[in-house]
Amino acid sequence: TQSSGSSGINAEYGEAAEPESIRVWKQKQAEEIAARDAEAEAKAAEWKAEAAKELENWHAKQSDVLEKTKAANREAQEAFLRDNVEETKPGQQWERICRLCDFNPKNNRNSKDTARMKSIFLQLKQNPLVRA
Repeated sequence: TQSSGSSGINAEYGEAAEPESIRVWKQKQAEEIAARDAEAEAKAAEWKAEAAKELENWHAKQSDVLEKTKAANREAQEAFLRDNVEETKPGQQWERICRLCDFNPKNNRNSKDTARMKSIFLQLKQNPLVRA
């Protein structure tokens, strides 16, 4: 009363029924798989170390850029405040406004067209309004 043919053969002959060549092949395959797994783990560890090093370098560069930007912004703010603290003479207001505007058309390719406003600033700089 065997339920399946293959389980009965294995039970009758045991594990010794497996030919030697198959057993050797399975052992070789297991060794090759273990070697590939070890190689993959070594590569993964190497990649992780390289990635950590690159991330550290990136953070250092970003920190340097941030510090330089902060210093440049502080200097620009100090210069701006120095210019604003100086008392402006009557008729010099439009000079200050025109210094703050960028009149170079090549730099403003991706911004809104402000040509009319700039022309008004230049006119007011040259001929300031006279209050009565």
